[in-house]
Amino acid sequence: MPSTSGVVEEKTSTPDVVTFEADDVAHASNGNVIDDGLQRGLKNRHLQMIAFGGVVGASIWYGTGSAISYSGPVGALICFLIVGIDVFFVMQSLGEMSTLFPVQGAFIELAGRFVDPALAFSLGVNYWYLWVTNIANDYNNISLIMGLWTNAVPSYAWIIIFWVGFQCTSLLGIVVYGEMEFWLACWKLICVVGGFLVAILINTGAIGGEYIGFRYWRDPGAIANGINGFGKTFVLAAVYYSGTEMLALTAAESRNPKKDLPKAIRQTFWRILVIFLGLVFFAGIIVPYNESSLLTATSKSAQSPWTVALVRAGWAGGGNLVNVVMITAQLSSVNSAIYVASRSLVALAVKGRAPAFFARTTTNGVPVNAIVFSNALGLIALLNIAATPGKVFTYLISISGAATFVAWAFVGVTHLRLRRAWVRQGRSLDELPYKAFLYPYGAWFVVLLNLFLVFISGYEVFVGGFAAVDFVFSYVVIAIFTVLYFGWKFVKRTKIVSSAEADLVSGRRDDLAQPEEDSTEEKAGIPWYIVVKRFVFS
Repeated sequence: MPSTSGVVEEKTSTPDVVTFEADDVAHASNGNVIDDGLQRGLKNRHLQMIAFGGVVGASIWYGTGSAISYSGPVGALICFLIVGIDVFFVMQSLGEMSTLFPVQGAFIELAGRFVDPALAFSLGVNYWYLWVTNIANDYNNISLIMGLWTNAVPSYAWIIIFWVGFQCTSLLGIVVYGEMEFWLACWKLICVVGGFLVAILINTGAIGGEYIGFRYWRDPGAIANGINGFGKTFVLAAVYYSGTEMLALTAAESRNPKKDLPKAIRQTFWRILVIFLGLVFFAGIIVPYNESSLLTATSKSAQSPWTVALVRAGWAGGGNLVNVVMITAQLSSVNSAIYVASRSLVALAVKGRAPAFFARTTTNGVPVNAIVFSNALGLIALLNIAATPGKVFTYLISISGAATFVAWAFVGVTHLRLRRAWVRQGRSLDELPYKAFLYPYGAWFVVLLNLFLVFISGYEVFVGGFAAVDFVFSYVVIAIFTVLYFGWKFVKRTKIVSSAEADLVSGRRDDLAQPEEDSTEEKAGIPWYIVVKRFVFS
């Protein structure tokens, strides 16, 4: 039966025993701590790969083609590098905040604690629908990928088929989710390295017999479409990097956040940066940016730069191999998107900023209602019935990109306010389990750069004639965020939190470290079917 708090009842009649410690901490059936309704079951290796697996999805394989078609190979590299630096400092801020306060909702909850409760509401809703649009975009991506194999099945059918499958997998427990993400992310890493090698072989002529080198940087050129192209690619880069910050949300379900989170943040960022810059670089040296087969707003199916390059090199069936890579990559990115969207909604509901219905979890800490609702909204992807999948891709990217810039900007604001409260209340910086690099300059860089990027992201709508629909999709996020903030502030009469009165105690979770594995003695004697049950549903 569902539980509104996630606290399990004590049972003694079966081998699947749930007990309480002396301090009344609730536990799931597998022994993991239940904290604020969610199960702390993620281990260090899960954290290491979850953000990587969620960020590096199928769309990056053809999205790199969009990036070089928007701004050219060098222009795309510049955009991804700048946004990568931005993400580095975002993660520094999140690392300091989330290791100190590994609470449900992460920076969303902390925005209400250190800035304004109205900001927590508007930022939380912003972040939730960011990931709802990512869910929809992932389903749209699936229809694009499958469209390369056959036109016999309509795009909406692929969306519904995969939607049902992911609805089932997303309802499994956090331990299963962590294991799935770990192994799928390992597979993605192998595919990415393979993609690098294939690009080198194509470029040097080992595949196709023709040396390419940097020919495409000279003809048709290294940079395309000027500031308009840069604006589009900045948004695209933000969407692909978005999800790196999901590590902060996993702190609420980590077994040992103060130890594992800093390590995961450092290693995950560098993996993602190298992979994204590598994919953009190699895409730019194997196809020209004016290749008509690359994904644009008018595309009905998407072709990856690797597919285009392999076909050009004489392997007509190369697209099938790339498609297999992309569709398997999609398996974890959809699960991750559903995970983040549902946990963001739970965090809002727990604090009364969304209907309490969404805060309910099972006894093992699975927020079923939030998962089902968030995934249901992913069916926005069915808009591709009326518009081309490429156009839907463009619209969803615009919304996701702008929402990402807004979220990152206020991560910086929240970090600045936290540090101010920390010093104002006489706390020592030595008490911080993780210190952000180059504070406060990094935090200010995050705030200013992302506010600039959110406004420049829709620059294209003012070039060559005003396009009302494109304008709405480019800037509707700012309007919604502003209305939500001032609306909540007016209704709830919230005030800016004084740094002298900010809560620096709640949610520290200094006593939550758990052993990584159960002892052999504890495992001995447990029936195999109980072990299977705990693994699947915990």
